[in-house]
Amino acid sequence: MHDMGLGSWPTRRARMTPDAVALTQHGQDWTFREVEERATRLAHALRDRGVGPGDRVAYLGLNSVHFVAVMFAVAKLGAITVPLNTRLAPPETAFILRDAGPRILVWDAPFASVVASADVADLGLDLVAVHDDGPAPRLAELYAAGSTEPVDEPAGLDDVFMIQYTSGTSGRPKGVLLTHGNIHWNVYNLLVDLDLTSAEVALVTAPLFHTAALNQLFFPTFLKGGRSLVEEKWNPARALELIESERVTFLFGVTSMYLSLMQAPGWAEADLSSINVTMSGGAPIPESLLRAWLDRGQMIVQGYGLTEASPGLTMLRKAEGVAKVGSAGTPCFFADVRVVSPLLEDVGVGEPGEVLGQGPNVSPGYWQNESATAAAFVEPGWLRTGDLARLDDDGFLTIVDRVKDMIISGGENIYPAEVEAAIHTHPAVAEAAVIGVPDVRWGEVGRAIVSVREGASLSEAELLAHLDGRIARYKIPASVIVLAELPHNASGKLVKGPLRAAYGTTPSDAGPSTGPSTSKEPS
Repeated sequence: MHDMGLGSWPTRRARMTPDAVALTQHGQDWTFREVEERATRLAHALRDRGVGPGDRVAYLGLNSVHFVAVMFAVAKLGAITVPLNTRLAPPETAFILRDAGPRILVWDAPFASVVASADVADLGLDLVAVHDDGPAPRLAELYAAGSTEPVDEPAGLDDVFMIQYTSGTSGRPKGVLLTHGNIHWNVYNLLVDLDLTSAEVALVTAPLFHTAALNQLFFPTFLKGGRSLVEEKWNPARALELIESERVTFLFGVTSMYLSLMQAPGWAEADLSSINVTMSGGAPIPESLLRAWLDRGQMIVQGYGLTEASPGLTMLRKAEGVAKVGSAGTPCFFADVRVVSPLLEDVGVGEPGEVLGQGPNVSPGYWQNESATAAAFVEPGWLRTGDLARLDDDGFLTIVDRVKDMIISGGENIYPAEVEAAIHTHPAVAEAAVIGVPDVRWGEVGRAIVSVREGASLSEAELLAHLDGRIARYKIPASVIVLAELPHNASGKLVKGPLRAAYGTTPSDAGPSTGPSTSKEPS
């Protein structure tokens, strides 16, 4: 076998543990032998439809064993998978499809209206349906038509495996190139940090079109020969049921997912004893939530990364989890991190600066976007993350905020993530987001937008009083808005764009907590 790419993983795993269960969905098991057979058959069928090395195949659908088969089949051909965010509107989906230029779009029934929309239909793509009975050929037909002869299309570690499009928070989505080697090295980093075994049972509920669920949860489990429980989407009650009935050992989630688990019926008496690893990423988890899970015997292992790093750059390991609570940890084994000034010079201990990351897991750049690549990837091979952080004396990284999210109020820098952490110490708060709003006197001040826990209530005055003395007065938001819930993207991560659009342009009313104090209290 000459293929060292990810397309060879089902073959290699099947020759080791052919009858072990690799995937389970809707009560149906796929063994590693079956994953290999389906991926091989599909690879031949896709090749017959014209897919070859370097071609793109897009996938639009919820989490599915069929996405896994398509991804491995495409990799076997030396082609490139383009997973699509299922929450995008048709024009947004069409933009990505035009940009990526896939030869085939594989789509599932819930997204028939997107595929039929003028934006997408006008692209004239070759369509393959996962389940639909319409005019497009179904995936089952391709499985049946394909040969079981091995596919030996060599893929090197520097070849592109996938294009994952960013959420577009800074403009149009950019296609992040992830090579076979990027994913390999990211998995190696994770296996150094986590003691995973072939007996793992991973609960895959975060969307596989995002890097965390795919590269931090599914791929490590598959490589070790464990079983992935593939759920179409997040359902906290269902998750608790599966944790108990399937003896889940490996869990990944973001803040909103862990919070909703705690609020689900049956949480208090749920048996969590099977879980060996509870992992999170995407954004810092409030200390109050971390300690609530610690009370149930679970240390949430936090990591820091981004799609461009496949995604892991740092990890807060269990051994330091309590002592360094709130930190994102230290660099992964095969990764390096720096914290720098705007001139890209290293800053001192405790000083905020932009995080740079480097390693074999870091992307080579963006798809057909030389200017974005040049701006983000600086010599010699360092990735500018756009995130602000501090390093402590022990080399532990604490994320402060996004560079673009920083609020400058009366000449003082305010980092919303720090203020949000303080807000989360109020027992009534479920989630919080702090944004900047215009102010006549100070130029800009903070506005807190919060949701409250079920059965709780919270007023602006109560929250502002709670913050007084916990953070410097200039950091205390000038106003508070309470909503039933805050917006999230498809991975469950809180997004501020809609909040800025709805609440970020109205000037703040002057109040006792508005703007920097004259005494300039330290943060």
